[in-house]
Amino acid sequence: MDNVQQKCYDLETVAREKGIRYFLISFIDLSGAQRAKLVPASAIADMQKNGAGFAGFAAAFDMSPADPDLLAIPDASGLVQLPWKPEVGWLPADLKMHGQYVTQGPRNTLKRLIKRAADQGITVKTGVEAEFFLVTPDGAQVGDEHDSSVKPCYDASALMRRYDVIAELCDAMQSLGWEPYQNDHEDANGQFEMNWKYADALVTADRHVFFKFMARAIAEKHGLRATFMPKPFMHLTGSGCHAHISLWQGNENICRDPADKMELSAKGYNFVGGLIHNAKALCAILNPTVNSYKRINAPRTVSGATWSPNTVTYAGDNRTHMIRVPGGGRFEMRLPDGAANPYLLQAALLAAGLDGIEQGRDPGEPLDINMYLEGYKVQNAMRLPLNLLDALRALDESTVLRGMLDDGFVDPYLKIKTADWNAHCGHLSEWERQMTMDC
Repeated sequence: MDNVQQKCYDLETVAREKGIRYFLISFIDLSGAQRAKLVPASAIADMQKNGAGFAGFAAAFDMSPADPDLLAIPDASGLVQLPWKPEVGWLPADLKMHGQYVTQGPRNTLKRLIKRAADQGITVKTGVEAEFFLVTPDGAQVGDEHDSSVKPCYDASALMRRYDVIAELCDAMQSLGWEPYQNDHEDANGQFEMNWKYADALVTADRHVFFKFMARAIAEKHGLRATFMPKPFMHLTGSGCHAHISLWQGNENICRDPADKMELSAKGYNFVGGLIHNAKALCAILNPTVNSYKRINAPRTVSGATWSPNTVTYAGDNRTHMIRVPGGGRFEMRLPDGAANPYLLQAALLAAGLDGIEQGRDPGEPLDINMYLEGYKVQNAMRLPLNLLDALRALDESTVLRGMLDDGFVDPYLKIKTADWNAHCGHLSEWERQMTMDC
């Protein structure tokens, strides 16, 4: 099945050629939820020109019931026929109001950062490691009662007991041209990871949005529930969403310097320096829920390690640090978790990394130690926030990320996320917050 990738074409014509009866015009709001309208193919021409109307206040945006329609303008180049229901075409959309792109729109925010990089002659390419749990429909326990090993990572039997789900997802990605290359059982019982080839940041973000939607839909077909919740089970390893990053000019990877001990160029080091400099504020976006802080500040799990950072450090090919540089002109940011908004994940990385390049930020010397065992010896390393509220305060105070992402995005985002935090924890006293892992 072809994934339509043309830049400009008539969706009404494509619908006839591809047998598409309905289009799902989709966007992600500030809470990270996917919103959509199902549009018959007979009406898509108007929607392609004028957009599908939504009440922004009804989704998670800083808008009023008195505001006019929020118009979702479909991006035809991102059209995907649902592999499990090919009569439906999924379309990512950009948000407009009063004829202008909405500053607080997550996809719009990412596109602004991509343009900023392009103005410097840089294309940022990324890949993500999408970790998720397959659980019972009520979410109470892992979906495979036999998946109970203390060391379940890469367990062949547990992987093959979920073959039908994983193979259907991988087949779908193959049909869409994403070039998936490996699937595995992860470090927690009931947890899986699926990998596909890196691409330009916007393409990766669109695919990440669709993958989460597809994984949930296909899991439901098989009587299961897919969850990307960062820490659904306290005793098990949480779900990260590690991002791999490289910088390009045309076909040249300008992140790579073969003469460097970690094969990283000066721009690469500066990008890493930007991620380190802005790490606390980045948490508000890369770790966007109350539950996120159960993962990055977790005690040891039953498998023996959390596989998540709590300190702002980097190293070579060492997974105990926030940033890992495995060589080959790329680096891995291990901070993001499964709840991260796919568009804002990419936008935040670009914002911090471009700040690092523009300001020539030095990440310092890498730490070649096991942070899980020897981290206490590092006296001057920055610690990550202990909860969502502290992360939101760091973002609020960050002149760098405000300048990069725009106050018109940051202030609405803080308002929505602070309301989320208040709903979970705002009623607790400071002592109660310190005593509970939930806040």
